[in-house]
Amino acid sequence: MPKKRHLTLKILFLLIFIDFLETFAQFCFKKTALAESGFEIKALNDGLHFIINIIPSPFLWLGLFSVLLIFTIWSTVLSRIDLSVAVPVCSFSYITVPLVSLVFLHEKISRLRWAGILIILFGVILVSISSKHKKENQ
Repeated sequence: MPKKRHLTLKILFLLIFIDFLETFAQFCFKKTALAESGFEIKALNDGLHFIINIIPSPFLWLGLFSVLLIFTIWSTVLSRIDLSVAVPVCSFSYITVPLVSLVFLHEKISRLRWAGILIILFGVILVSISSKHKKENQ
């Protein structure tokens, strides 16, 4: 029988940190893309030109570093708790990404999109509750 692995406060903080890193990475990639807005990739050569143009972007490198850090922390967390527990807990980015987009990128987010985000979060809560009940009944 596999060892029961519980969500500790330390792991919870790591998962929240992952969410903030994920939000930061997405913000950095968006800023990188905005610097090259209007650029169209119609052929392989265009894609190579795009890559060459974005390589000097500090936002690109910050985003890539964030992804590497996310991978490292995520791997550590998954070695300590179940994936079915980690994923629902690590879903604050469904809220933080739209908030950062709204505040810092001045994107418009419709009420319908906010409703969809809330439905997703409600589903995440249900999944979290159901996994907790499943563990209690075992």
